[in-house]
Amino acid sequence: MMPSASAEITTLLRAWRGGDPQALERLTPMVYDHLRQLARQYVRKERAGARGEATSLVHDAYLRLVNARTVDWRDRAHFFAVSANIMRRILVDAARARASTKRGGGMHRVDFPSDLNLDRLVAAGTDRATEICALDDALNALADKDPRRARVIELRFFGGLSVEDTAEMLGVSAQTVLRDWRLARAWLAVELRKPSTKGTY
Repeated sequence: MMPSASAEITTLLRAWRGGDPQALERLTPMVYDHLRQLARQYVRKERAGARGEATSLVHDAYLRLVNARTVDWRDRAHFFAVSANIMRRILVDAARARASTKRGGGMHRVDFPSDLNLDRLVAAGTDRATEICALDDALNALADKDPRRARVIELRFFGGLSVEDTAEMLGVSAQTVLRDWRLARAWLAVELRKPSTKGTY
Protein backbone atom coordinates (compact mmCIF):
# COMPACT_ATOMS: atom_id res chain seq x y z
CA MET A 1 0.00 0.00 0.00
CA MET A 2 1.35 3.43 -0.98
CA PRO A 3 2.29 5.86 1.82
CA SER A 4 -0.35 8.32 0.60
CA ALA A 5 -3.07 5.65 0.88
CA SER A 6 -1.81 4.71 4.34
CA ALA A 7 -1.99 8.33 5.47
CA GLU A 8 -5.48 8.70 4.02
CA ILE A 9 -6.70 5.60 5.87
CA THR A 10 -5.29 7.00 9.11
CA THR A 11 -7.05 10.33 8.50
CA LEU A 12 -10.35 8.60 7.70
CA LEU A 13 -10.12 6.35 10.76
CA ARG A 14 -9.69 9.36 13.01
CA ALA A 15 -12.52 11.22 11.28
CA TRP A 16 -14.79 8.18 11.66
CA ARG A 17 -13.86 7.92 15.33
CA GLY A 18 -14.74 11.61 15.63
CA GLY A 19 -18.27 10.93 14.33
CA ASP A 20 -17.98 11.68 10.61
CA PRO A 21 -20.27 9.15 8.87
CA GLN A 22 -18.90 10.02 5.42
CA ALA A 23 -15.44 8.95 6.56
CA LEU A 24 -16.68 5.36 6.94
CA GLU A 25 -18.15 5.41 3.43
CA ARG A 26 -14.78 6.47 2.00
CA LEU A 27 -12.85 4.09 4.24
CA THR A 28 -14.83 0.95 3.41
CA PRO A 29 -13.50 0.25 -0.11
CA MET A 30 -9.94 1.02 1.00
CA VAL A 31 -9.85 -1.61 3.75
CA TYR A 32 -12.42 -4.10 2.47
CA ASP A 33 -10.16 -5.43 -0.28
CA HIS A 34 -7.42 -6.16 2.26
CA LEU A 35 -9.85 -8.04 4.50
CA ARG A 36 -11.21 -9.97 1.52
CA GLN A 37 -7.70 -11.02 0.46
CA LEU A 38 -7.05 -12.31 3.97
CA ALA A 39 -10.30 -14.23 4.04
CA ARG A 40 -9.52 -15.87 0.70
CA GLN A 41 -6.10 -16.94 1.96
CA TYR A 42 -7.66 -18.61 5.00
CA VAL A 43 -10.08 -20.70 2.98
CA ARG A 44 -8.07 -21.20 -0.21
CA LYS A 45 -7.58 -24.93 0.40
CA GLU A 46 -10.97 -25.58 1.94
CA ARG A 47 -13.61 -27.83 0.47
CA ALA A 48 -16.08 -26.74 -2.22
CA GLY A 49 -17.97 -23.64 -1.14
CA ALA A 50 -14.86 -21.89 0.14
CA ARG A 51 -15.66 -18.74 -1.83
CA GLY A 52 -18.90 -18.35 0.10
CA GLU A 53 -17.07 -18.98 3.36
CA ALA A 54 -14.51 -16.29 2.52
CA THR A 55 -17.29 -13.80 1.83
CA SER A 56 -19.02 -14.71 5.09
CA LEU A 57 -15.74 -14.37 7.00
CA VAL A 58 -14.92 -10.93 5.64
CA HIS A 59 -18.48 -9.68 6.20
CA ASP A 60 -18.45 -10.92 9.79
CA ALA A 61 -15.06 -9.32 10.44
CA TYR A 62 -16.11 -6.05 8.81
CA LEU A 63 -19.33 -5.84 10.82
CA ARG A 64 -17.43 -6.35 14.05
CA LEU A 65 -14.95 -3.65 13.05
CA VAL A 66 -17.69 -1.18 12.13
CA ASN A 67 -19.34 -1.78 15.50
CA ALA A 68 -16.07 -1.26 17.36
CA ARG A 69 -16.83 2.42 17.81
CA THR A 70 -15.06 2.71 21.16
CA VAL A 71 -11.66 1.89 19.64
CA ASP A 72 -9.35 4.91 19.56
CA TRP A 73 -7.93 4.26 16.10
CA ARG A 74 -4.32 5.46 15.89
CA ASP A 75 -3.50 4.61 12.30
CA ARG A 76 -3.88 2.08 9.49
CA ALA A 77 -1.56 -0.44 11.19
CA HIS A 78 -3.67 -0.27 14.35
CA PHE A 79 -6.83 -0.90 12.32
CA PHE A 80 -5.35 -3.99 10.68
CA ALA A 81 -3.95 -5.18 14.01
CA VAL A 82 -7.47 -5.13 15.47
CA SER A 83 -8.65 -6.83 12.27
CA ALA A 84 -6.08 -9.58 12.82
CA ASN A 85 -7.41 -10.29 16.28
CA ILE A 86 -11.01 -10.31 15.05
CA MET A 87 -10.16 -12.61 12.13
CA ARG A 88 -8.37 -14.95 14.50
CA ARG A 89 -11.33 -15.12 16.89
CA ILE A 90 -13.83 -15.74 14.05
CA LEU A 91 -11.67 -18.45 12.47
CA VAL A 92 -10.94 -20.21 15.75
CA ASP A 93 -14.54 -20.11 16.97
CA ALA A 94 -15.76 -21.50 13.64
CA ALA A 95 -13.01 -24.14 13.57
CA ARG A 96 -13.78 -25.33 17.10
CA ALA A 97 -17.48 -25.57 16.30
CA ARG A 98 -16.80 -27.45 13.06
CA ALA A 99 -14.31 -29.83 14.69
CA SER A 100 -16.71 -30.52 17.53
CA THR A 101 -19.49 -31.38 15.08
CA LYS A 102 -17.32 -33.51 12.80
CA ARG A 103 -15.54 -35.41 15.55
CA GLY A 104 -18.36 -35.81 18.01
CA GLY A 105 -16.83 -33.35 20.45
CA GLY A 106 -13.17 -34.29 20.07
CA MET A 107 -10.36 -33.55 17.64
CA HIS A 108 -7.79 -35.88 16.17
CA ARG A 109 -4.11 -35.05 16.29
CA VAL A 110 -2.52 -33.41 13.24
CA ASP A 111 1.14 -34.19 12.65
CA PHE A 112 2.86 -30.90 11.83
CA PRO A 113 6.21 -30.90 10.03
CA SER A 114 9.30 -29.86 12.01
CA ASP A 115 9.92 -27.04 9.53
CA LEU A 116 6.56 -25.34 10.09
CA ASN A 117 5.66 -22.96 7.27
CA LEU A 118 2.80 -20.72 8.36
CA ASP A 119 2.20 -19.67 4.76
CA ARG A 120 1.41 -23.30 3.97
CA LEU A 121 -0.22 -24.23 7.23
CA VAL A 122 -3.07 -25.99 5.48
CA ALA A 123 -1.55 -29.13 4.06
CA ALA A 124 -3.35 -31.37 1.60
CA GLY A 125 -5.26 -34.13 3.32
CA THR A 126 -5.25 -32.52 6.77
CA ASP A 127 -8.12 -31.13 8.80
CA ARG A 128 -8.07 -27.35 8.65
CA ALA A 129 -10.29 -26.94 11.71
CA THR A 130 -7.92 -29.03 13.79
CA GLU A 131 -4.89 -27.11 12.48
CA ILE A 132 -6.41 -23.73 13.31
CA CYS A 133 -7.39 -24.86 16.82
CA ALA A 134 -3.94 -26.32 17.45
CA LEU A 135 -2.27 -23.13 16.23
CA ASP A 136 -4.51 -21.00 18.45
CA ASP A 137 -3.66 -23.10 21.52
CA ALA A 138 0.05 -22.92 20.70
CA LEU A 139 -0.17 -19.14 20.20
CA ASN A 140 -1.85 -18.76 23.58
CA ALA A 141 0.96 -20.77 25.15
CA LEU A 142 3.53 -18.59 23.37
CA ALA A 143 1.76 -15.43 24.57
CA ASP A 144 2.25 -16.62 28.17
CA LYS A 145 6.00 -16.91 27.56
CA ASP A 146 6.65 -14.13 25.04
CA PRO A 147 3.67 -11.85 24.29
CA ARG A 148 5.45 -9.82 21.62
CA ARG A 149 6.44 -12.84 19.54
CA ALA A 150 2.90 -14.20 19.75
CA ARG A 151 1.63 -10.79 18.60
CA VAL A 152 4.04 -10.85 15.65
CA ILE A 153 2.54 -14.17 14.51
CA GLU A 154 -1.00 -12.89 14.97
CA LEU A 155 -0.35 -9.64 13.10
CA ARG A 156 1.48 -11.25 10.21
CA PHE A 157 -0.43 -14.55 9.86
CA PHE A 158 -3.96 -13.55 10.83
CA GLY A 159 -3.72 -9.84 9.97
CA GLY A 160 -1.61 -10.01 6.86
CA LEU A 161 0.53 -7.08 8.01
CA SER A 162 3.90 -6.50 6.40
CA VAL A 163 7.10 -6.58 8.41
CA GLU A 164 7.16 -2.77 8.37
CA ASP A 165 3.54 -2.40 9.52
CA THR A 166 4.08 -4.98 12.26
CA ALA A 167 7.16 -3.09 13.43
CA GLU A 168 5.18 0.17 13.46
CA MET A 169 2.36 -1.41 15.42
CA LEU A 170 4.67 -2.92 18.04
CA GLY A 171 7.07 0.01 18.21
CA VAL A 172 10.13 -2.07 17.30
CA SER A 173 12.48 -2.28 14.33
CA ALA A 174 11.82 -4.35 11.22
CA GLN A 175 14.86 -6.46 12.12
CA THR A 176 13.30 -7.24 15.49
CA VAL A 177 10.08 -8.32 13.80
CA LEU A 178 11.98 -10.61 11.42
CA ARG A 179 13.89 -12.16 14.33
CA ASP A 180 10.70 -12.60 16.38
CA TRP A 181 8.93 -14.09 13.34
CA ARG A 182 11.75 -16.62 12.83
CA LEU A 183 12.06 -17.59 16.51
CA ALA A 184 8.30 -17.73 17.08
CA ARG A 185 7.83 -20.05 14.09
CA ALA A 186 10.60 -22.31 15.38
CA TRP A 187 8.99 -22.39 18.83
CA LEU A 188 5.55 -23.10 17.36
CA ALA A 189 6.93 -25.93 15.22
CA VAL A 190 8.20 -27.64 18.37
CA GLU A 191 5.05 -26.88 20.38
CA LEU A 192 2.67 -28.13 17.70
CA ARG A 193 4.45 -31.48 17.58
CA LYS A 194 3.97 -32.08 21.30
CA PRO A 195 1.02 -34.12 22.62
CA SER A 196 -1.73 -31.62 23.36
CA THR A 197 -2.87 -31.01 26.92
CA LYS A 198 -6.21 -29.68 25.64
CA GLY A 199 -7.41 -32.66 23.68
CA THR A 200 -6.29 -35.00 20.94
CA TYR A 201 -4.73 -32.85 18.23
